[in-house]
Amino acid sequence: MTLPPQTVAKLANALPFAMSFLLIPLAYLGAAYGGWLILLLPIATWYLFSVLDLAVGLNTDNADLDTSEEDMFWYRAITLVWAPAQFVMLFSLIAYVAPATHLTGLEKFGVFFGVGVISGTVGINYSHELMHQKNKIERWMADFLLAMVLYSHFRSEHLLVHHRYVGTPRDPVTARMNESFYRFYPRVLHQCFWSAWGAEKAMLARKDLPVTDLSNPFWKYGALQLAFVLLAFVLGGWVGVVLFAVQAGVAIWQLELVNYIEHYGLTRKHLGDGKYEHTQPRHSWNSAQKASNWLLINLQRHSDHHYKPDRRFPVLQNYTEADAPQLPYGYPVMTIAAMMPRIWRRVMNPRVHKWRGMYYPEITDWKAYNKATNPLPR
Repeated sequence: MTLPPQTVAKLANALPFAMSFLLIPLAYLGAAYGGWLILLLPIATWYLFSVLDLAVGLNTDNADLDTSEEDMFWYRAITLVWAPAQFVMLFSLIAYVAPATHLTGLEKFGVFFGVGVISGTVGINYSHELMHQKNKIERWMADFLLAMVLYSHFRSEHLLVHHRYVGTPRDPVTARMNESFYRFYPRVLHQCFWSAWGAEKAMLARKDLPVTDLSNPFWKYGALQLAFVLLAFVLGGWVGVVLFAVQAGVAIWQLELVNYIEHYGLTRKHLGDGKYEHTQPRHSWNSAQKASNWLLINLQRHSDHHYKPDRRFPVLQNYTEADAPQLPYGYPVMTIAAMMPRIWRRVMNPRVHKWRGMYYPEITDWKAYNKATNPLPR
Protein backbone atom coordinates (compact mmCIF):
# COMPACT_ATOMS: atom_id res chain seq x y z
CA MET A 1 0.00 0.00 0.00
CA THR A 2 1.42 3.36 -1.07
CA LEU A 3 0.77 6.43 1.02
CA PRO A 4 -0.41 9.58 -0.75
CA PRO A 5 2.46 12.03 -1.43
CA GLN A 6 0.89 14.62 0.88
CA THR A 7 0.82 12.11 3.76
CA VAL A 8 4.42 11.10 3.07
CA ALA A 9 5.47 14.76 3.18
CA LYS A 10 3.73 15.31 6.52
CA LEU A 11 5.33 12.16 7.96
CA ALA A 12 8.77 13.24 6.72
CA ASN A 13 8.38 16.64 8.42
CA ALA A 14 7.50 14.97 11.71
CA LEU A 15 10.17 12.25 11.66
CA PRO A 16 13.09 14.34 13.02
CA PHE A 17 11.10 14.82 16.22
CA ALA A 18 10.98 11.02 16.62
CA MET A 19 14.76 10.85 17.12
CA SER A 20 14.12 10.16 20.80
CA PHE A 21 13.03 6.61 19.90
CA LEU A 22 16.59 5.89 18.79
CA LEU A 23 17.63 6.15 22.44
CA ILE A 24 15.66 3.05 23.48
CA PRO A 25 17.97 0.51 21.74
CA LEU A 26 20.92 2.11 23.54
CA ALA A 27 19.33 1.21 26.88
CA TYR A 28 19.03 -2.42 25.82
CA LEU A 29 22.64 -2.48 24.57
CA GLY A 30 23.87 -1.29 27.95
CA ALA A 31 21.78 -3.89 29.75
CA ALA A 32 22.90 -6.71 27.47
CA TYR A 33 26.65 -6.06 27.50
CA GLY A 34 27.40 -3.71 30.41
CA GLY A 35 30.82 -2.13 30.51
CA TRP A 36 31.31 1.20 28.79
CA LEU A 37 28.07 0.71 26.85
CA ILE A 38 26.10 1.86 29.89
CA LEU A 39 27.47 5.34 29.12
CA LEU A 40 25.84 5.48 25.69
CA LEU A 41 22.63 7.15 26.85
CA PRO A 42 24.19 10.06 28.78
CA ILE A 43 26.72 10.53 25.97
CA ALA A 44 24.00 10.56 23.31
CA THR A 45 21.62 12.96 25.06
CA TRP A 46 24.12 15.36 26.59
CA TYR A 47 27.03 15.32 24.15
CA LEU A 48 25.91 13.90 20.80
CA PHE A 49 23.02 16.34 20.53
CA SER A 50 25.33 19.18 21.53
CA VAL A 51 27.60 18.25 18.62
CA LEU A 52 24.58 17.92 16.32
CA ASP A 53 23.48 21.41 17.36
CA LEU A 54 26.82 22.75 16.19
CA ALA A 55 26.60 20.77 12.96
CA VAL A 56 23.03 21.60 11.89
CA GLY A 57 22.79 25.07 13.41
CA LEU A 58 19.66 27.02 14.23
CA ASN A 59 16.08 26.72 13.08
CA THR A 60 14.43 30.13 13.11
CA ASP A 61 11.58 29.21 10.77
CA ASN A 62 8.05 29.35 12.11
CA ALA A 63 5.19 27.02 11.25
CA ASP A 64 1.86 28.37 10.11
CA LEU A 65 -0.29 29.11 13.16
CA ASP A 66 -3.35 28.03 11.19
CA THR A 67 -2.02 24.46 10.85
CA SER A 68 -4.96 22.11 11.45
CA GLU A 69 -5.13 19.27 13.98
CA GLU A 70 -5.28 16.87 11.04
CA ASP A 71 -2.01 18.20 9.69
CA MET A 72 -0.41 17.62 13.11
CA PHE A 73 -1.46 13.94 13.28
CA TRP A 74 2.05 12.51 13.01
CA TYR A 75 3.43 14.95 15.57
CA ARG A 76 0.72 13.95 18.03
CA ALA A 77 1.34 10.28 17.30
CA ILE A 78 4.98 10.62 18.39
CA THR A 79 4.01 11.82 21.86
CA LEU A 80 1.21 9.27 22.28
CA VAL A 81 3.29 6.27 21.18
CA TRP A 82 6.12 7.24 23.52
CA ALA A 83 4.13 6.46 26.69
CA PRO A 84 3.63 2.72 25.99
CA ALA A 85 7.14 2.51 24.51
CA GLN A 86 8.69 3.90 27.70
CA PHE A 87 6.54 1.57 29.82
CA VAL A 88 7.73 -1.50 27.91
CA MET A 89 11.37 -0.33 28.00
CA LEU A 90 11.37 0.46 31.71
CA PHE A 91 9.70 -2.64 33.05
CA SER A 92 11.24 -5.12 30.62
CA LEU A 93 14.65 -3.80 31.67
CA ILE A 94 13.75 -4.14 35.36
CA ALA A 95 12.76 -7.77 34.75
CA TYR A 96 16.01 -8.39 32.83
CA VAL A 97 18.55 -6.39 34.81
CA ALA A 98 17.44 -7.05 38.40
CA PRO A 99 18.36 -10.78 38.38
CA ALA A 100 21.18 -10.45 35.79
CA THR A 101 24.41 -12.14 36.84
CA HIS A 102 26.55 -10.70 34.05
CA LEU A 103 26.16 -7.17 35.41
CA THR A 104 27.79 -5.79 38.54
CA GLY A 105 25.80 -3.65 40.95
CA LEU A 106 27.52 -0.56 39.55
CA GLU A 107 26.62 -1.57 35.99
CA LYS A 108 22.99 -2.10 36.98
CA PHE A 109 22.97 1.35 38.51
CA GLY A 110 24.56 2.73 35.33
CA VAL A 111 21.93 1.13 33.10
CA PHE A 112 19.12 2.72 35.09
CA PHE A 113 20.93 6.02 35.36
CA GLY A 114 20.72 6.02 31.56
CA VAL A 115 17.06 4.97 31.64
CA GLY A 116 16.42 7.93 33.94
CA VAL A 117 18.09 10.21 31.41
CA ILE A 118 15.54 8.95 28.86
CA SER A 119 12.49 9.12 31.14
CA GLY A 120 13.50 12.62 32.26
CA THR A 121 14.74 14.15 29.02
CA VAL A 122 12.05 12.57 26.84
CA GLY A 123 9.31 11.11 29.05
CA ILE A 124 8.69 14.10 31.30
CA ASN A 125 9.07 16.45 28.35
CA TYR A 126 6.43 14.53 26.39
CA SER A 127 4.17 14.49 29.44
CA HIS A 128 4.55 18.27 29.53
CA GLU A 129 3.25 18.49 25.97
CA LEU A 130 0.39 16.08 26.68
CA MET A 131 -0.79 17.68 29.93
CA HIS A 132 -1.47 20.96 28.12
CA GLN A 133 -3.98 19.34 25.76
CA LYS A 134 -7.74 19.15 26.21
CA ASN A 135 -7.98 15.57 24.94
CA LYS A 136 -8.54 13.24 27.91
CA ILE A 137 -6.42 10.43 26.48
CA GLU A 138 -3.47 12.78 26.09
CA ARG A 139 -3.87 14.06 29.64
CA TRP A 140 -4.04 10.49 30.93
CA MET A 141 -0.85 9.68 29.05
CA ALA A 142 0.78 12.64 30.77
CA ASP A 143 -0.20 11.23 34.17
CA PHE A 144 0.98 7.79 33.07
CA LEU A 145 4.44 9.11 32.19
CA LEU A 146 4.80 11.21 35.33
CA ALA A 147 3.83 8.31 37.57
CA MET A 148 6.67 6.28 36.05
CA VAL A 149 9.10 8.78 37.58
CA LEU A 150 7.19 9.30 40.86
CA TYR A 151 6.57 12.97 40.07
CA SER A 152 2.86 13.07 39.34
CA HIS A 153 2.23 16.31 41.22
CA PHE A 154 4.24 18.11 38.52
CA ARG A 155 1.07 18.32 36.42
CA SER A 156 -0.83 20.23 39.11
CA GLU A 157 2.13 22.44 39.94
CA HIS A 158 2.91 23.21 36.33
CA LEU A 159 -0.61 24.00 35.15
CA LEU A 160 -2.00 25.68 38.25
CA VAL A 161 1.05 27.40 39.73
CA HIS A 162 3.95 27.75 37.32
CA HIS A 163 2.03 29.09 34.33
CA ARG A 164 0.06 31.48 36.48
CA TYR A 165 2.91 32.85 38.57
CA VAL A 166 6.02 32.40 36.40
CA GLY A 167 8.55 35.17 36.92
CA THR A 168 7.08 36.15 40.31
CA PRO A 169 7.93 35.28 43.93
CA ARG A 170 4.92 32.94 44.02
CA ASP A 171 6.48 30.59 41.47
CA PRO A 172 8.94 28.17 43.09
CA VAL A 173 10.28 27.09 39.69
CA THR A 174 11.56 30.51 38.61
CA ALA A 175 15.25 30.37 39.54
CA ARG A 176 16.41 33.48 41.37
CA MET A 177 19.32 35.57 40.17
CA ASN A 178 22.56 34.15 41.64
CA GLU A 179 20.72 31.12 43.05
CA SER A 180 22.85 28.07 42.25
CA PHE A 181 21.19 24.91 41.00
CA TYR A 182 22.25 23.19 44.23
CA ARG A 183 20.18 25.67 46.24
CA PHE A 184 17.36 25.65 43.70
CA TYR A 185 16.97 21.86 43.56
CA PRO A 186 16.12 21.05 47.20
CA ARG A 187 13.98 24.16 47.39
CA VAL A 188 11.77 23.18 44.45
CA LEU A 189 11.48 19.56 45.57
CA HIS A 190 9.85 20.78 48.76
CA GLN A 191 7.99 23.85 47.55
CA CYS A 192 6.57 22.39 44.33
CA PHE A 193 4.86 19.49 46.05
CA TRP A 194 3.17 21.72 48.59
CA SER A 195 2.29 24.42 46.06
CA ALA A 196 0.65 21.72 43.89
CA TRP A 197 -1.24 20.37 46.88
CA GLY A 198 -2.33 23.86 47.90
CA ALA A 199 -3.52 24.69 44.38
CA GLU A 200 -5.67 21.55 44.16
CA LYS A 201 -6.98 22.13 47.68
CA ALA A 202 -7.99 25.69 46.76
CA MET A 203 -9.77 24.47 43.61
CA LEU A 204 -11.76 21.96 45.63
CA ALA A 205 -12.60 24.58 48.24
CA ARG A 206 -14.10 26.81 45.55
CA LYS A 207 -16.45 23.92 44.78
CA ASP A 208 -17.20 23.46 48.51
CA LEU A 209 -15.43 20.10 48.46
CA PRO A 210 -12.93 18.78 51.02
CA VAL A 211 -9.35 17.98 50.03
CA THR A 212 -10.17 14.30 50.59
CA ASP A 213 -12.76 14.30 47.78
CA LEU A 214 -12.07 11.63 45.18
CA SER A 215 -11.92 14.28 42.45
CA ASN A 216 -8.61 15.43 43.96
CA PRO A 217 -6.05 14.21 41.35
CA PHE A 218 -3.62 13.34 44.14
CA TRP A 219 -5.63 10.14 44.64
CA LYS A 220 -4.92 9.20 41.03
CA TYR A 221 -1.30 10.27 41.36
CA GLY A 222 -0.80 8.07 44.40
CA ALA A 223 -2.58 5.07 42.90
CA LEU A 224 -0.59 5.17 39.65
CA GLN A 225 2.73 5.60 41.43
CA LEU A 226 1.98 2.78 43.87
CA ALA A 227 0.96 0.52 40.99
CA PHE A 228 4.29 1.12 39.22
CA VAL A 229 6.33 0.52 42.38
CA LEU A 230 4.44 -2.75 42.97
CA LEU A 231 5.01 -3.78 39.36
CA ALA A 232 8.73 -3.10 39.75
CA PHE A 233 8.70 -5.33 42.86
CA VAL A 234 6.82 -8.13 41.11
CA LEU A 235 9.23 -8.09 38.18
CA GLY A 236 12.51 -7.53 40.03
CA GLY A 237 12.00 -7.80 43.77
CA TRP A 238 13.59 -5.20 46.00
CA VAL A 239 16.41 -4.77 43.47
CA GLY A 240 13.76 -3.90 40.90
CA VAL A 241 12.29 -1.28 43.23
CA VAL A 242 15.74 0.26 43.79
CA LEU A 243 16.40 0.37 40.05
CA PHE A 244 12.99 1.95 39.47
CA ALA A 245 13.79 4.56 42.11
CA VAL A 246 17.19 5.27 40.54
CA GLN A 247 15.68 6.10 37.14
CA ALA A 248 12.97 8.20 38.79
CA GLY A 249 15.54 10.19 40.74
CA VAL A 250 17.64 10.86 37.65
CA ALA A 251 14.54 11.85 35.68
CA ILE A 252 13.48 14.36 38.33
CA TRP A 253 17.02 15.76 38.42
CA GLN A 254 16.87 16.20 34.64
CA LEU A 255 13.50 17.95 34.82
CA GLU A 256 14.58 20.41 37.47
CA LEU A 257 17.80 21.20 35.63
CA VAL A 258 15.64 22.25 32.69
CA ASN A 259 13.29 24.20 34.94
CA TYR A 260 16.30 25.99 36.40
CA ILE A 261 17.60 27.26 33.07
CA GLU A 262 14.25 28.16 31.50
CA HIS A 263 13.56 31.28 33.59
CA TYR A 264 16.79 31.97 35.47
CA GLY A 265 16.88 35.57 36.66
CA LEU A 266 13.81 36.67 34.67
CA THR A 267 10.99 38.49 36.44
CA ARG A 268 7.66 40.00 35.55
CA LYS A 269 7.24 43.58 36.63
CA HIS A 270 5.22 44.15 39.79
CA LEU A 271 2.32 46.54 39.14
CA GLY A 272 1.24 46.96 42.75
CA ASP A 273 -1.50 45.36 44.88
CA GLY A 274 0.02 41.92 44.28
CA LYS A 275 -0.47 42.17 40.50
CA TYR A 276 2.12 41.56 37.81
CA GLU A 277 2.33 42.33 34.13
CA HIS A 278 1.05 39.68 31.71
CA THR A 279 3.47 36.94 30.73
CA GLN A 280 5.32 37.85 27.55
CA PRO A 281 7.91 36.03 25.39
CA ARG A 282 10.62 38.00 27.20
CA HIS A 283 9.92 36.13 30.45
CA SER A 284 11.45 32.83 29.28
CA TRP A 285 14.80 31.99 27.73
CA ASN A 286 14.56 31.03 24.07
CA SER A 287 16.84 28.65 22.18
CA ALA A 288 16.69 27.95 18.45
CA GLN A 289 19.19 25.05 18.27
CA LYS A 290 17.71 22.66 15.72
CA ALA A 291 18.91 19.22 16.83
CA SER A 292 18.10 19.61 20.52
CA ASN A 293 14.69 21.00 19.58
CA TRP A 294 14.13 17.78 17.63
CA LEU A 295 14.96 15.76 20.75
CA LEU A 296 12.93 18.01 23.04
CA ILE A 297 10.00 18.60 20.65
CA ASN A 298 10.55 22.36 20.57
CA LEU A 299 10.64 22.77 24.36
CA GLN A 300 13.43 25.28 23.82
CA ARG A 301 10.92 27.60 22.16
CA HIS A 302 9.87 28.18 25.72
CA SER A 303 9.19 31.87 25.26
CA ASP A 304 6.26 31.09 22.99
CA HIS A 305 5.05 28.22 25.15
CA HIS A 306 4.51 30.55 28.11
CA TYR A 307 3.07 33.24 25.90
CA LYS A 308 0.57 30.82 24.30
CA PRO A 309 0.45 27.64 26.42
CA ASP A 310 -2.23 25.96 24.32
CA ARG A 311 -0.07 25.74 21.19
CA ARG A 312 1.08 22.26 20.23
CA PHE A 313 4.80 21.83 19.83
CA PRO A 314 4.91 21.82 15.99
CA VAL A 315 3.56 25.38 15.82
CA LEU A 316 5.52 26.94 18.67
CA GLN A 317 7.10 30.12 17.36
CA ASN A 318 10.72 31.20 17.53
CA TYR A 319 11.61 34.72 18.72
CA THR A 320 14.61 36.85 17.95
CA GLU A 321 16.63 38.73 20.54
CA ALA A 322 14.38 41.72 19.97
CA ASP A 323 11.48 39.92 21.64
CA ALA A 324 12.94 37.23 23.89
CA PRO A 325 16.26 36.59 25.68
CA GLN A 326 18.42 33.97 23.97
CA LEU A 327 20.42 31.16 25.50
CA PRO A 328 23.89 30.87 23.97
CA TYR A 329 23.54 27.10 23.51
CA GLY A 330 20.89 24.40 23.52
CA TYR A 331 19.59 22.71 26.68
CA PRO A 332 22.11 19.81 26.60
CA VAL A 333 25.02 22.25 27.01
CA MET A 334 23.16 24.62 29.32
CA THR A 335 22.09 21.89 31.76
CA ILE A 336 25.71 20.78 32.07
CA ALA A 337 26.74 24.39 32.71
CA ALA A 338 24.00 24.71 35.35
CA MET A 339 25.77 22.03 37.40
CA MET A 340 28.88 24.23 37.53
CA PRO A 341 27.70 27.40 39.36
CA ARG A 342 30.76 29.56 38.65
CA ILE A 343 30.62 28.87 34.94
CA TRP A 344 26.85 29.31 34.94
CA ARG A 345 27.00 32.73 36.56
CA ARG A 346 29.84 33.81 34.27
CA VAL A 347 27.77 32.88 31.22
CA MET A 348 24.28 33.89 32.33
CA ASN A 349 24.53 36.82 34.73
CA PRO A 350 25.72 39.30 32.06
CA ARG A 351 22.79 38.19 29.90
CA VAL A 352 20.36 38.77 32.77
CA HIS A 353 21.79 42.26 33.34
CA LYS A 354 21.46 42.98 29.62
CA TRP A 355 17.85 41.75 29.69
CA ARG A 356 17.04 43.99 32.67
CA GLY A 357 18.49 47.03 30.96
CA MET A 358 16.67 46.26 27.73
CA TYR A 359 13.17 45.70 29.10
CA TYR A 360 13.14 47.53 32.45
CA PRO A 361 15.53 50.48 32.19
CA GLU A 362 13.41 52.41 34.69
CA ILE A 363 14.46 50.01 37.46
CA THR A 364 17.91 51.23 38.40
CA ASP A 365 18.30 49.47 41.77
CA TRP A 366 17.33 45.83 41.37
CA LYS A 367 18.34 44.89 44.91
CA ALA A 368 15.92 47.41 46.36
CA TYR A 369 13.24 46.46 43.83
CA ASN A 370 13.52 42.74 44.62
CA LYS A 371 13.54 43.41 48.35
CA ALA A 372 10.37 45.47 48.04
CA THR A 373 8.49 43.00 45.83
CA ASN A 374 9.97 39.62 46.73
CA PRO A 375 10.27 38.12 50.20
CA LEU A 376 12.67 35.46 48.88
CA PRO A 377 16.37 36.29 48.43
CA ARG A 378 17.45 36.79 44.84
